[in-house]
Amino acid sequence: MPYIQTRTNVEVDSERKENIKRRLGEAIPVIGKTESWLMTEIVGNCDMYFKGENKEPIAYVDVKLYGKGSNYDEMTKKITEITNSELGVNPDHIYVSYQEFDNWGWNGNNF
Repeated sequence: MPYIQTRTNVEVDSERKENIKRRLGEAIPVIGKTESWLMTEIVGNCDMYFKGENKEPIAYVDVKLYGKGSNYDEMTKKITEITNSELGVNPDHIYVSYQEFDNWGWNGNNF
C-alpha cells in the first residue's frame, strides 16, 4: 500500500498529472509494491523555497509504505527522472523521502 505525494512550485496541468501517475505506477514494482494499491497525490503551485529562494522549479516527493520496501536507490533514480522530465525540475532541486509503517488503515480496518 504505497502512497506517493509530489509537491512542487511548478504548475501541473492534468496531462502532466496523468503522465506522472502512470509513470509512478510503472516504477512502483522497483520497491516491491504494486500499482493496484498505489495512491498518488500531485500538488502544483506550492509556495516552496530551496536555499532560501523560489526562482527555480523545486519538488519534494514523499513515499509512504505499509511494511517494508526495498531498492530505494533505484526508486529515487526513477522518481528523479520522472520529476525532471515531466516537470522540468533539475535533479539537484528534488528531495525524495521514504517512510515505512507497521500500521496502515484501509476499508475501515487496520492491517
